[in-house]
Amino acid sequence: MAEVRIYTTPWCPYCRLALGLLRDKGVAFEEIDVSGDEAKRAWLRDATGQTTVPQVFIDGRSVGGYTDIAALDRRGELDELLFRA
Repeated sequence: MAEVRIYTTPWCPYCRLALGLLRDKGVAFEEIDVSGDEAKRAWLRDATGQTTVPQVFIDGRSVGGYTDIAALDRRGELDELLFRA
């Protein structure tokens, strides 16, 4: 199973949706709260070019936010990333 990290804030509705999608998939993940942590937020901006959360990384690769992983899921591509052997 892939290593999954998701960067979130507690008040973000899209973060809750992304976490729910990953839970529904039965995937183990590390949630990293970036609220109030400017160093982590700056790193996310550098790593993804985005200023929003959630930001999801699968095996160290940025795959975007909730709408991105939901689109991958609809196309059947998310499972390939999460469960490849």
